Amino acid sequence: MFVIVKYTSFDVRSNCLCFITTGHSLSCYECKSQTGSCAGQTVKTCPGGSSQCLSSTAVPQNGTKEKIKHCAPVCQNGSLNTGSSKLTISCCNTDQCNTNDAPDYANVPNGKTCYSCDGQSCSNILNCSGTEDRCITATATVGGQSAVLKGCASKSMCDAASSVPNFASISCCEGNLCNGAQSVSQSFLFLCCSLLSYFLLH
Repeated sequence: MFVIVKYTSFDVRSNCLCFITTGHSLSCYECKSQTGSCAGQTVKTCPGGSSQCLSSTAVPQNGTKEKIKHCAPVCQNGSLNTGSSKLTISCCNTDQCNTNDAPDYANVPNGKTCYSCDGQSCSNILNCSGTEDRCITATATVGGQSAVLKGCASKSMCDAASSVPNFASISCCEGNLCNGAQSVSQSFLFLCCSLLSYFLLH
């Protein structure tokens, strides 16, 4: 039994049945919503270099869920929680596999705790949830000031964060409250937006 994919030709001289296949372009659902719903999502043929479909749910401090779906060259399943915002990303690699929204683990604590910052102090204790099994600390210089971001993260997010540009350092550790309570952050919202944008756009 032969399965013909795209085009079949018969070469009389060699009595060869030849199968020629053409490259396949991945297609993903695309959506950007600040209302918490991707009801109007559309299908997009991904550009070359995109090998995965991404679906994300971001919950900023105001509580309004933001949904984003698109093609991605690189994608990491996992979540990042800074206390002021939370991002969950789900990745897959077949056509239109991102039809469902990324899961929201915000209400499912996993027993782990990490320190987080609020702009005045980095001694707030944050309850981690879902797959967040690491505590994260990110530092950068913003406007001449040193800024610190702390929170909970999945191991996959920590691994991917090692290459985020414009950060002096990003480190992750295991164990409750292992990311320390010291350091005051004056620009942690800027850092948070930068870190979340990196995961969504790269």
